[in-house]
Amino acid sequence: MLTKKVKKRVSLLSLVLILSVISIFLILRSLTSNILYFQSPTDIKNNNDINFNKKMRVGGMVKKNSITINDKEIKFIITDFDNELKVSYSGTVPNLFSEEKGVVAEGRLQDKKFFVADRILAKHDENYMPPELKEIIKKDVK
Repeated sequence: MLTKKVKKRVSLLSLVLILSVISIFLILRSLTSNILYFQSPTDIKNNNDINFNKKMRVGGMVKKNSITINDKEIKFIITDFDNELKVSYSGTVPNLFSEEKGVVAEGRLQDKKFFVADRILAKHDENYMPPELKEIIKKDVK
């Protein structure tokens, strides 16, 4: 027969265990619905069950001679050297954004060939140094 003290401890321990499992479940569910992995143009072309209403990220290289800038938007082509995807973006682009450089665009697909971006993220290698910092270093060296 269990004593009153042991019953209290078992019930408290089981309550803590149940609350822990529920909180871990809710955290993991929240993370999986908010995480955006980027896909390449080939991934998009090969995927037959794409949700066009869901926000996603597309990544690759900016194709050479593909950037066109007008008053309200920038259009360019992202390539993974097998397939291409046209991208339209309204807003300011990062300083690192240029042709033949890595880029990740966040937004929605219109169809499998056209992407409307809400945000542009430029990728850089480990040797990158901001232009302002380069100028300061040059001044200090002289």
